[in-house]
Amino acid sequence: MIDALAASLGLDAGNPAFWIPLLMMALLFVLILGAALFDGFDIGVGVLVLLAPKQTRSQLMVALSPLRDANGFWMLLALGLFLTAFPLAWGEVLGVLYVPMSLTMIGTMLRSVAFEFRIRAASDKRGRWIALFWLGSVLTALGHGALMSQLVLGAKEAAPAGWFTGFIALCAVAGYGLLGACWLVMRLQDDLQLFAAHWARHAIRWAAAGMVAVSIALGLANPAIFYKWSSATNLVMAAPVWLLMLACFVGIDMSLSRVVQPRYQHLVWLPFALCLILFCAMLSGLTYSMFPFVILDHLTLWDAAAAQGSLQLVLAATVVALPIMVIFNLMTYRGLFGRAP
Repeated sequence: MIDALAASLGLDAGNPAFWIPLLMMALLFVLILGAALFDGFDIGVGVLVLLAPKQTRSQLMVALSPLRDANGFWMLLALGLFLTAFPLAWGEVLGVLYVPMSLTMIGTMLRSVAFEFRIRAASDKRGRWIALFWLGSVLTALGHGALMSQLVLGAKEAAPAGWFTGFIALCAVAGYGLLGACWLVMRLQDDLQLFAAHWARHAIRWAAAGMVAVSIALGLANPAIFYKWSSATNLVMAAPVWLLMLACFVGIDMSLSRVVQPRYQHLVWLPFALCLILFCAMLSGLTYSMFPFVILDHLTLWDAAAAQGSLQLVLAATVVALPIMVIFNLMTYRGLFGRAP
């Protein structure tokens, strides 16, 4: 497959002009996946924070405190890698996706500012900053959902596409809410654990609806993607992915009703672990569907890549710096699956 792809571009698979952009895209995928999983539960907790009883909201914010810096690392590094490795895509991407990207950037900045100012604010003013943190989390989730929708549809601006984008944006809020709620089920106890399990079971239906809608729209909007997933050869690979996602949804729903019971407390990590698997499967399937395009049917990763000399410099810096930064960051997550102190 790789040799055929290289030949279609008029390149050899061993040519740096072919494999360096491919490697940079693989690294970018890992960072985006890390952002969706780790910053994702952070966004999810923010989405749920105003739904919690007023006297417990600060407890949810405190639970996030040790992980905030590590959670924000993934998207910042992904953005930096994208700008340096694929500079020719930036103008195209910003041109067609400026609304969801603007929502995401505004939401991200608002979340960061609100979280830090809440720590320093007087006790009677902290509620305002918590509300702004919620608003920033909702805007970020809406931006991510709209971004995914536009990527799936090829940035179409027709009215039906607008309705679809709005629906997927709301489902993205539910998806992040599900991830955040399952993390809270694992981290907290007693009434807050019951609260998180309750909202997770509400969010899971909307998250499932959004993922199904994205899958259907992706196939209907592009015949090549439909063939990629439905041909006899690829169906052998596609069927296990769909079954895995279905099993994750069923497993999350069933486990949420049990782990809040005292005799199942040793399994509180299960819903969150299944959520991580679910998000990995969804993003992997989306990436496989769109490969090798940065913008569907418009711009490939080789069209968007920097000059070979620049890419080699970026790759050398990435090989040195990225492992150190990732290892240091992962050390922060040593207590990720444990109870909040």
